[in-house]
Amino acid sequence: MAIGALLGSALLAVPVTAHATAAPAPASAPASAPASAASPAAAVGLDDPAKKDIAMQIVSSAENSSLDWKAQYKYIEDIDDGRGYTAGIIGFCSGTGDMLDLVEYYTDVKPGNVLAKYLPALRQVDGTDSHKGLDPNFPKDWAKAAQDGEFKKAQDHERDRVYFNPAVKQGKSDGVGTLGQFIYYDAIVMHGDGTDSTSFRNIRKRALSKAKPPAQGGNETTWLNAFLDARVWAMKQEEAHSDTSRVDTAQRVFLKKGNLNLNTPLDWKVYGDPFHIG
Repeated sequence: MAIGALLGSALLAVPVTAHATAAPAPASAPASAPASAASPAAAVGLDDPAKKDIAMQIVSSAENSSLDWKAQYKYIEDIDDGRGYTAGIIGFCSGTGDMLDLVEYYTDVKPGNVLAKYLPALRQVDGTDSHKGLDPNFPKDWAKAAQDGEFKKAQDHERDRVYFNPAVKQGKSDGVGTLGQFIYYDAIVMHGDGTDSTSFRNIRKRALSKAKPPAQGGNETTWLNAFLDARVWAMKQEEAHSDTSRVDTAQRVFLKKGNLNLNTPLDWKVYGDPFHIG
């Protein structure tokens, strides 16, 4: 599956309220007891390296029908969703601006790279599904670039800058844990954070009409269900995203089990295909 809409400005800033599950120390705990003995450690967020890798695997199961997300740096095809070429570890699209941003960043880091010559064409096709100036060799050159460690780092950089970091930041601001941060991340991957009605910010706004996030005094599970309801509505507005199994038989499964920290083992399905992380 390809990611979504044109990207807008950064997420609206709200007061940060970090999510944690640490319990207070029992009143009977000796004053000299180590902190670790007094209470369990706070839950990690999605930006914990192990959790981030899990997130990448789950997204890859939906985007590429594989848990091997590191094999996707070289991926490129037109999936006929109106966004031109979809490519790389997060589905950068020639029609939505993020592929252009990626190649510009890569060229800043490594001038004269094999993709630099396509920058004029990428600027021209931005906002369309056209391949003008890209065919016939762009897919071949993309795959060649993906053999370069600097291009892989560039993909990681743009994934984090545009999608991952904003999703985690908003999740922590809303007081949701690792699962909630992942739910946000998957939504911004598909829908972007533009101003259209199906963008991440407007999915969140739609959810706010039904529930409140924990940072505003709401129940975390109730809030995430409201967000997923709004996400499903957004997906159904577009034929290319109308299969909602990445929510129904994946994220909902984790939420129904109360797995707010996205702990393994994880079992889910996308498009009917089963996946497991032990």
